[in-house]
Amino acid sequence: MEVILDNDMTGEEMTLNMGPHHPSTHGVLRFVLKTDGEILRKATPDVGYLHRSLEKIAERTTYEGFMPYTDRIDYLAAMFANEAWATACERMYEVEVPKRAQYLRAITGELNRIISHLISLGCMAMDLGAFTPFILALREREFVNDFIEELCGARLTYNYDRIGGVAFDIPTGWSDKVLEWCDHFEPMVDEFDRLITFNDIFVKRCANITIITGKEAIDWGIVGPNLRASGIQWDVRRDDPYGVYPELEFDVPIGKGIVGTVGDCFDRFWVRVEEMRQSTRIVRQCLKKIDAHPVNDIQGKLPKKLRFEGEVYAHVESARGDLGIYVIGQGKDQPYRVRIRTGSFTSMGIIESKSPGIFVADLVALISSIDVVAPEIDR
Repeated sequence: MEVILDNDMTGEEMTLNMGPHHPSTHGVLRFVLKTDGEILRKATPDVGYLHRSLEKIAERTTYEGFMPYTDRIDYLAAMFANEAWATACERMYEVEVPKRAQYLRAITGELNRIISHLISLGCMAMDLGAFTPFILALREREFVNDFIEELCGARLTYNYDRIGGVAFDIPTGWSDKVLEWCDHFEPMVDEFDRLITFNDIFVKRCANITIITGKEAIDWGIVGPNLRASGIQWDVRRDDPYGVYPELEFDVPIGKGIVGTVGDCFDRFWVRVEEMRQSTRIVRQCLKKIDAHPVNDIQGKLPKKLRFEGEVYAHVESARGDLGIYVIGQGKDQPYRVRIRTGSFTSMGIIESKSPGIFVADLVALISSIDVVAPEIDR
């Protein structure tokens, strides 16, 4: 951290630059801290270091040509941005997506949710001083990366979804390997709980720290696991369903104040652990149902020219919450305007209001618990 002496003549207040390359900021992200010793008076986010003009790029390329760029919105959960863009375009052209492709989207999306949460939880534990859980999380993530690489050839930026379906069907034996991993993963989550979730030191670092009430979460536009950790039951998959989610059975975990108060750092951690269990449950159901649909029926029929006039909005439940894409078309093969709504950007706003009076070390816990990803903030 860079220390800048303030004009405060008492010498009690300092201005600290936390970032833009500080490890706990989870990307190129800067916070300007006003501190009185170890106590924060204010922490102000300073974003924009990773801005790449993705929305403007979308307006300068074709509808189908923008799909690879969506991977860069959130590189830890690229499947969801793929699906959001594909869904928006499918609504424009009234394309019917084959059922098998919808199941493949759900399978790959939930696997992506699991590995995104593994990175989030492992990094939060590491930020608070526990390194071993991060290694355990990376090990499980590599298994899933291998599955996705076998499916589409990529491990991070997938470019798997297509307008009207998906790019590839599952290879022979792939389902059995994923199911075998699910059998291994569920006991591993229990082990993860014993190792870190209910570890006494970790609980004391997270319980009752930076509580975000349900009303505050709604007022600040917080979404996803952070919203649900504050006790609000809202999940796009259930409350505004898309794809095959209406046919699936799963629970929506919410914060319960198990060791502290509803909406604290611990609840934001615990909700993501429970979501990994639910995602595994969804993957099992989809792999069981997908065999009822013809092999390689993975692409719907598109119009000859992908041109659209009007406006459309589509959103999905990403690993970081409600990911929405709004598109305006003017009858050309390029959109006139694209707007991307992400969970990380809206989560940044509440940090400044929650920072006064907490320790600098607690700010690290807060940033980790809301699971921000810098590309999603800047776009």
